[in-house]
Amino acid sequence: MGMTIVEIEKHMKSLRLSGMLATLESRALQAQQSNAGLVEALSWLLQDELDHRSSNLIQRRFKASGMDERKTLTDFDWGFNPKLPKKEIYELVTAKFIQNGEHALLIGAPGTGKSHVAKTIAHASIQLFQKTVYREAHVFFEDMFEAEQTHNQKKIFKLFTQADLLVIDDLFLRKRMPKDAADYLLDIIINRYSKRKSTVITSNRPIEDWGLLLKDNAASSAILDRLLHHGHLLKFEGKSYRLKEAAKRLSRLNDEGKG
Repeated sequence: MGMTIVEIEKHMKSLRLSGMLATLESRALQAQQSNAGLVEALSWLLQDELDHRSSNLIQRRFKASGMDERKTLTDFDWGFNPKLPKKEIYELVTAKFIQNGEHALLIGAPGTGKSHVAKTIAHASIQLFQKTVYREAHVFFEDMFEAEQTHNQKKIFKLFTQADLLVIDDLFLRKRMPKDAADYLLDIIINRYSKRKSTVITSNRPIEDWGLLLKDNAASSAILDRLLHHGHLLKFEGKSYRLKEAAKRLSRLNDEGKG
C-alpha cells in the first residue's frame, strides 16, 4: 500500500529534504496535469532539493564572510570615471583568478569604486560556493589583536589563511596603524601565498608608501613581493562617487527647500 501525501511529507521532514518538501504538492499536481512519468517527476523534486541546498549554502557562506551587502556591477557608473580599468575589473569578477590562486591590489583615490569592486568580487566568489572572508582593514587588525590577547590566534589565523578568498578593504584608511600591523599582515599573506589562496586588498595609498605606513620596509617588501608575484595591480583614477552622490542629495534638498 502506498503512502499518503501527509506520510511522504513526514518522512521528508525526518530526512531533512526541505527542498522537496516545499514543492511536493505543486510537483505532484504538475506531474498529474502533464502525465509525467516517475523518473521525470522525481528529477524535478531532486532538482528542487539541490537548488534549495545550494541557496542555503550560499546564504551561510555570505553570513560567514563578514559582508553586509551584496554588490554587483549592474548599477556601476562606468561613465563617471572612464579611465577605470573596466576589462580587468570584469575579469576579476569572473573569479577565475581565485581558482588560479592569484591576488589583486586595487589602488587609487578615495571614492573611485575600489570597495564596490572588491565587494562585487567577494559576492561572485560566494556565488561560486568558495569560502570567502571580507574585512575592512581596521576590523582585520582588531580581530588579530583580540585573538592574540585572548589566546585564540589559531582560530583567527585559520579563518584568514584557509579561506579561498580574503578581502582586506581600505588598508591605510586610518593613518594610525597598530604597532604589530606589519607582522599581522605579513604572517597572513605569507601563509596564503604558500597555500595559493587569493587575497584582494584595496588602498588609497600607493604601494611605494606601504613601508613607511607599516613602519617596516622589509615586511612591506615581502608582502608586496608575494601579492604581485601572482597578482593583478589595478589603478583607480578619477573623481569621487561619494562626492557625486553627496552633491545630488544637496541639490535635491535645495530643490525641496525652494518648493
